Amino acid sequence: MRASDPTPGRRFPLVVLVLAFTVLAVSLVSAARPWAAPASVGAADEGATGGEPALPPLALPAAARVLIFGDSWVYGSAAEVPTLGFAYVLSDTMGWDATVDGIRGSGYLKAGIDGPDYGTRIAALDPSLDPDLIIVEGSINDRRLYPDGYREAVGSAWDNLAATFPEASVVILGPAPHVLPVGAATTAIDADLATLAAARGWWYVSPLTEGWIRPSNYFDVIDTGPGNDHPSTAGHAYLAERLAASLAALSELPEVSAEAPLGG
Repeated sequence: MRASDPTPGRRFPLVVLVLAFTVLAVSLVSAARPWAAPASVGAADEGATGGEPALPPLALPAAARVLIFGDSWVYGSAAEVPTLGFAYVLSDTMGWDATVDGIRGSGYLKAGIDGPDYGTRIAALDPSLDPDLIIVEGSINDRRLYPDGYREAVGSAWDNLAATFPEASVVILGPAPHVLPVGAATTAIDADLATLAAARGWWYVSPLTEGWIRPSNYFDVIDTGPGNDHPSTAGHAYLAERLAASLAALSELPEVSAEAPLGG
């Protein structure tokens, strides 16, 4: 299922202004996030503390081919129509040639409502997609099965992803809370994914530590109607804006010289 192919760059100047304000707002609230789970260690933090090396900027061509892979949030659940989900909105905004692959209820350990678990799905991906960028989202769906076998399932799925698309850049988008306060298992999943992504040299974006969803905006983002607890149409648009801001920040990271020691 592919998103529409908008004219590259359409609406981008407005998006840049919105993203600038968003990044500023994130920086102002980052020091105190009472809504958030305990901070996980992201790729950039690993590099700063002498763990995994810091990552170079994310670079994409115009009209990039992008695979957005995940669960019901990628599917577009609770949006007025699924194609108003954040993956589609983001793809349209950025002018990407996007393949959106979202299966409701799916996770690394858990099979979905209308498809299998992440590992099985990744193993079945068509190599001819040849994406420039892969965004793997989630998943909160593993929270009731975690931690038994979780890291192994993630490692196996990511091994297949890297083998199938060795030239693609990969951004892992951690789980976002569907309820508050954030559950302990969701917090632990976020930390595990951040550590595993850093070990592979993949970018990691954490909606938990960035405070995307908090008490002050929860009901603006999440549709709490019967059977939902998913982003509303407005919530999906907001998530697209936040992810676009995070990707922009990754693209602006300074280059790390191989000749200079980290932290020197």
